[in-house]
Amino acid sequence: MSTQVETLEFQAETRQLLQLMVHSIYSNKDIFLRELISNASDALDKLRLEAFRDKELAVDLADPRVEIETDREQRTLTVRDNGIGMSRDEVVGLIGTIAKSGTAELLQKMQQQETTSGPAAKELIGQFGVGFYSSFMVADRISLLTKRAGEKQATRWESNGDATYTIETVDDAPQGTAVTLHLKPADDEDNLFDYTSEWKIRELVRRYSDFITWPIKMEIESKDSEGENKRELKTLNSMKALWARARDEVSDKEYNDFYKHVSHDWRDPLEIIPLRAEGTFEYQALLFLPAHAPADLFTRDAKRGVQLYVKRVFIMDNCETLLPEYLRFVKGVVDAQDLSLNVSREILQQDRQISLIRRRLTKKVLSSVQSLLNDDVERYRSLWTEFGAAVKEGLLSDPDNRDTILELVSFSSTHDPKQQTTLRQYVERMKEGQRHIYYMTGSSRSIIESSPHMEAFRAKGYEVLLLTDAVDEVWVDSVTEFDGTPLQSIAKGEAGLETDEEKEASETERDEKQKEFADLLAWMTGKLTEHVKEVRLSTRLTTSAACLVSAADDMTPAMERMYRAMGQPVPQVKRILELNPGHPLVAGLRKAHEERGDDVELAETAELLHGTALLAEGGELSDPSRFTRLLADRLASAM
Repeated sequence: MSTQVETLEFQAETRQLLQLMVHSIYSNKDIFLRELISNASDALDKLRLEAFRDKELAVDLADPRVEIETDREQRTLTVRDNGIGMSRDEVVGLIGTIAKSGTAELLQKMQQQETTSGPAAKELIGQFGVGFYSSFMVADRISLLTKRAGEKQATRWESNGDATYTIETVDDAPQGTAVTLHLKPADDEDNLFDYTSEWKIRELVRRYSDFITWPIKMEIESKDSEGENKRELKTLNSMKALWARARDEVSDKEYNDFYKHVSHDWRDPLEIIPLRAEGTFEYQALLFLPAHAPADLFTRDAKRGVQLYVKRVFIMDNCETLLPEYLRFVKGVVDAQDLSLNVSREILQQDRQISLIRRRLTKKVLSSVQSLLNDDVERYRSLWTEFGAAVKEGLLSDPDNRDTILELVSFSSTHDPKQQTTLRQYVERMKEGQRHIYYMTGSSRSIIESSPHMEAFRAKGYEVLLLTDAVDEVWVDSVTEFDGTPLQSIAKGEAGLETDEEKEASETERDEKQKEFADLLAWMTGKLTEHVKEVRLSTRLTTSAACLVSAADDMTPAMERMYRAMGQPVPQVKRILELNPGHPLVAGLRKAHEERGDDVELAETAELLHGTALLAEGGELSDPSRFTRLLADRLASAM
């Protein structure tokens, strides 16, 4: 008996995704079975945990399993579990909607690129709920029957992959979930195999799901001792936990398949990190460094963390406590032997053993990255391109490992237009007499390289690090040195490029220039007092007329913009305008000021000089229309 069938529409992004699935964005269609088995395994994990936490929950735990059933005549394949199941609201919420914002963003990117294949399309596989949708690559219609543990009524869901699905409440159904695929005809040219074939199912289970800790069962046809055909339920997988096996007992392929199971990534991992701790307390871990960053790496609501088991019993997905946030891209499993099964996220945050595991896992991941840097530079560069911006967050949040992270980080620099450099490599290349590691932050390499601040450093042949990630604006205020060598921004404070001998030799000339320009500097400081705290002569400019610099302890303009974008009010920080005394414009302005004093046009020229310095560093004018009007007037008068 069931209630009336209700027809609902998919969420807009879900409809788009279904169309992509129906038209086969993924060449390896076998992936659908891995995803369905993975979902079934998760449901069994959650049931065992729920039953442990709620002793009153009326559930059957006698024979937890995943079953696969095929029907050649009807061309159907069913994957069934007796796990936690879903309520009606959960079916609508999880299957009718894409809950993960990164998927919607990826769809938009694909539409802009007008592509439905390649890495962007494949990245959709494994997004929250998308693993289920992958079944539409092989099926014309999908039926789902599910009953949540402890509830009396079940829910039937069905769709053929168009804009709608049907849903109804069913009174009689077993606990758990059964997904039935009404398969498309086999098509070898399109890599669409006969998924009712017993040997094909056995092959896929061995390939992708052999490590699942629950039995995956299927009726297998065989002959008895008298040669008669018989069918019996057999377990297809070995159920061996890979993290409990020695490294030399497991092939890279097994590790890769396990990674795809825990991460829902379609690609192989970049690095495999097995770990075993014995002694006061024991745990085993199997961690992976992905090859590519997920679309939601920098979104606030992204899920992170590794899976936590206790004595092979699944406790939780996405255990954030086990690794710091800056290593949120690391995937894998941690199996602790001495924790209580009745553990919550709140308890984990206070647990001493978890804190110790976290420290050891963090050091192990960082040492693995260091090994890549030392022994496999190409793979290190690949990792850093994908995750470097996230790792640099650790320079702020993890002071205990800051020195280790500083050895790992790499940056673009003026030394090589293509290859990045580590701080250690920078220090080894420092010129004789150089006392600082020079850097500049900015939104892009091209903007920094064209900045007036670079002129004197380029002329002196000093290498400058080009820091273009948003996090670079923040950590540089906390990290003052690397292995005893101070870091210095070339856009803050005095340039300080002269040696003691050079300072002594040019002291007389510098004093003369200061006296010569004293009146102009004082006058411009007064005229521009709303915008700058001081106007002074520059030692860092060689070709540009002027540039803006921040005082050594002041917040940079980029930091100001970041705080305001987050809704945090910050006072405007006035900066210092430096003038190049050798530039014709500055020399002409000094002479005109001597002759015409407080001329209105001179004040406007001073304002234009400040505006051009702001634009040269990629800044924003406070009054663009006034600047363009003044510039047009000056150009007209020069004609």
